[in-house]
Amino acid sequence: MPTIRLTAGRSALPRRALLAAALALLAIGSALAADDLAVPTDGVGSGAPSILNLPQMGEPADASMSPAQEAAIGTSVMGELYQYEYVLEDPEITEYLAGIGWRLVAAAQQKPPLMDVFMVNDPRINAFALPGGHIGFNAGLVIASQNESELAGVMGHELSHVTQRHIARSQEDAGGIGTIATWAAVLAAIIAGSADPNVVLAALAIGQSSMYQKQVNFTRASELEADRIGIQVMADAGFDPEGMAGFFQRLEQSSRLYGTGVPEILRTHPVNTTRIAEARARASAIEKGKLRDVPDSLDYSLMKARTRVLIASRPSEAIEGFAAELKNGHDTPANRYGLAMALSQTGDNVRAIATLKPAYEASKNQATMALLMAQLKLGAGQNGEALALFEKTYRSFPSYAPAILRYSQALIEVGKPEQARQILLASEQAYGTRLETYRLLSQAARDAGNNGEASYEMANYLYFRGDYGGALAQLDAGLRSDSLSQPQRARLAARRAEVREALPRNYNPYARERRR
Repeated sequence: MPTIRLTAGRSALPRRALLAAALALLAIGSALAADDLAVPTDGVGSGAPSILNLPQMGEPADASMSPAQEAAIGTSVMGELYQYEYVLEDPEITEYLAGIGWRLVAAAQQKPPLMDVFMVNDPRINAFALPGGHIGFNAGLVIASQNESELAGVMGHELSHVTQRHIARSQEDAGGIGTIATWAAVLAAIIAGSADPNVVLAALAIGQSSMYQKQVNFTRASELEADRIGIQVMADAGFDPEGMAGFFQRLEQSSRLYGTGVPEILRTHPVNTTRIAEARARASAIEKGKLRDVPDSLDYSLMKARTRVLIASRPSEAIEGFAAELKNGHDTPANRYGLAMALSQTGDNVRAIATLKPAYEASKNQATMALLMAQLKLGAGQNGEALALFEKTYRSFPSYAPAILRYSQALIEVGKPEQARQILLASEQAYGTRLETYRLLSQAARDAGNNGEASYEMANYLYFRGDYGGALAQLDAGLRSDSLSQPQRARLAARRAEVREALPRNYNPYARERRR
């Protein structure tokens, strides 16, 4: 089955890689304290900051950590997570989580200047908010949730940490900007290496471990505030306000059976019976007209199934699991979707098509189902039918990013890169352009023989993932091309100047190559 770049099947990172990430972030944090902060620009050569990154001014928390400083820390941490392939990059899952997030934002009284929701390739149950509005969901949390309101409850809680700027507020008594280095090292360890105490302890020691409690764990007041606001927001957005309390209570009850393996979310978000009772009381106090027992969307069950496939250690594991569900009488669209997707990973696209067909026939207007069927047909060599279904889905859902990206990828694979490029450039994607767009634009340009354009777009892809050095290398490679027109050369040079500004003054690209 044709795929768009993603990483799956890893539950933990190598110890050396994690420690290296913490060390690198520590260095970045120190540099931020000393130098001007670099804010990502719009990527079109103007030098202007991206409109999504404009800070709100005048907040009390600005005295200890400004929005620009929060954004810089978040960008640095995200760059490391991307570099070590800890982000599960999948268009459908990313779009689904973002959709819930923006639905909550629409109902919230306070709006974040930036919100970036992503999935972490980790089977443990956890979620977290980073400085700058980045919200991470472990794959294990999505799978462990029992309904969509539980998932929305956790996201509402994390979103409230962002809108209330709890991270910046936690700095007020801790020296403000001087503790950015601590934040960088600690966040890298807690997010990525919490299953390995040695890694955590090493990073904490580097980042002044005595400040760990104050810098990483949200205070009880912050947790309760995030509960209170999150419950109201999710109710206003049309979710069952009992979802948050129900999820935490179920985890708290099951944690008694875990021993030392307590779910990660209970380590980073301590829960006790008092907090659960308060959450239930708040949910019950919401006016009776608010929804209860809200039905789940079909996308919720499909994305749970998709997540199970992507983090399975091997395709056969997912095939066995979904086949058993179907054999036991649980013939649901999600189980058929999961089994078909897992079969496609083994190359058995014909069987996958037959498996998915009943669910697809019953939900032809469902974009996620249609996209998988189109991918299966393409994998089975039915190119004409596949492209027709991709195009139909794209025309029916013109702002659905996965439809745009999957159709464009298919066009590139069948040798139509220019058509793919036109679709990528002309499409208005939901909630802003996905980073994957830049990679596909680069691939399309390279297949069309336009190496200068390919270097420019790949540089944008790497830049917005936090790999400034990689972006600079791509631009330098493009500038060495003899086939560039004068406008192309000027465009590459202008972008190179912007990317170079984001790097330390003493940056050495040759040292970067040696480290690899």
